[in-house]
Amino acid sequence: MKRVDLIPPPAGDDAPPGADVAERADAYAAAPLLNCLLREVADPLPRAGEPRGYRLPSGRLLRVRGDRRPAEPQVHTAGGWRRVGHQELVELVAAELRLHTGLANHELPAEMADSRDVVAALLAVRARTTAPDDPYLRSEQSLITGHPRHPAPKARGGGPVTGWLPYAPEARARFPLVLLALREDTVVEEGDTSALDALGEAPPGYRLLPAHPWQLELAGSELAPAFADGRLLTLGTTAFPAWPTAAIRTLWVPERDLFLKFSLDVRITNDIRRLWRHDLRKLRRTDAAATRALAAADGPAAWLSDRGYRTADFAFEALAVLVRDGFSGHLVPGATPLLAAGLVEGYPGSPPDGGRDPAAWWEAYLAQVVPPALTAFADHGVVLEAHVQNTLVAVDADGMPVQALFRDAEGVKLLPDVSRAAGWERLVYCLVVNHLAEFAAALAERHPGLDPWPAVRRALARHDLPETDALLTSPTLPGKTNLLLRWTGADGADARYLPLPNPLAG
Repeated sequence: MKRVDLIPPPAGDDAPPGADVAERADAYAAAPLLNCLLREVADPLPRAGEPRGYRLPSGRLLRVRGDRRPAEPQVHTAGGWRRVGHQELVELVAAELRLHTGLANHELPAEMADSRDVVAALLAVRARTTAPDDPYLRSEQSLITGHPRHPAPKARGGGPVTGWLPYAPEARARFPLVLLALREDTVVEEGDTSALDALGEAPPGYRLLPAHPWQLELAGSELAPAFADGRLLTLGTTAFPAWPTAAIRTLWVPERDLFLKFSLDVRITNDIRRLWRHDLRKLRRTDAAATRALAAADGPAAWLSDRGYRTADFAFEALAVLVRDGFSGHLVPGATPLLAAGLVEGYPGSPPDGGRDPAAWWEAYLAQVVPPALTAFADHGVVLEAHVQNTLVAVDADGMPVQALFRDAEGVKLLPDVSRAAGWERLVYCLVVNHLAEFAAALAERHPGLDPWPAVRRALARHDLPETDALLTSPTLPGKTNLLLRWTGADGADARYLPLPNPLAG
């Protein structure tokens, strides 16, 4: 049987000569789906070694190769073990979830199929394009697998490829922003939005409002009356490009040292990615708290402030744009920021894979990332959403970590808005389970013989929190159940956890 390895390896090419796009897309899409299935509803069988066996809720037996990125799923039948393709895997998962939950869901299987088709389109584009020269952009636009424990991490709403591909970070896209003029009496804004006015020039009686071109297409019918009666005017586009980051709707504008976050009426992972009114209304408070917490940190850690937003009163969420700090004034001189999620997934030129001592590199990484996240919680009651997509790590000229930068006030929680126990659980999930555990698994896979966990234990033990001892000795950690969350139709912000074995206690 032909074996299809997950591609790329940590420092490999995006499209090796002769690689079959369809087979690679199947492998990429199957890995996170299998991760969810095996974590959330399957029972491991006692037999050790490869391939690994699992019992599903129906009693069927499934086996896979690999741990971090499971591959080559097979089911047991009367005739023996039989390989399962991606579409059959989707059908199998749906059948098992119907049995496990007693609920039907027609949307999620379509999202799983869409996610796989998106990967195929991305692989085809990456085979004929070149990665950006800028190391930061390369890290942001490297995520072909994406969230490693979501059943449909690359779904793009099921629309045609031509609708989303021009705006996809994984396709190495860049594009100008659309500039709108918003009539002054309809403007709603909070915080510092002055950077928006520098993007162009609005006519008298209007204010400038940049827009994501994909969102304009998606919200066309909602906005048509405002264009018709003059509340909105189209001014053209910026003379410079914006680059989509891994978050897709957050764009980097290097010519202005600025990030802009937009609404996007598409379900990406668990949520429709609008800038929701209730989140925008609490933005200033959460951002100010995170700013104070990181400013007080003993070290170079920084917070990229969501300094303000601007929108229209007649399309509050559809046209909202959030202004986020760029790197100026935050970045250690001479350092290069890189997205933690890109380092975990791996891409050519990634510092952890560049021949450096992996143990020393990991110690330096932990020294930058762990202290500010724990101190923000302990001293300021700020729960950073310190997962791999909201954490940037800056490296020096030798590729060694020298600074952590955190972002996204929308995901920040404050005590006592949430209880200390709930806040701690969320921090442990984001920082330890979603971030450090995924990074540790990637390092162990790439550097056989390296045990990353003693360094993690030391980094956490240095902080005298009431919860630290329990974290280091508890047999379990909280793992988010993205598959069950989506299957049961729960709100994307309504995190549900199941206990996972705690490698810190081993």
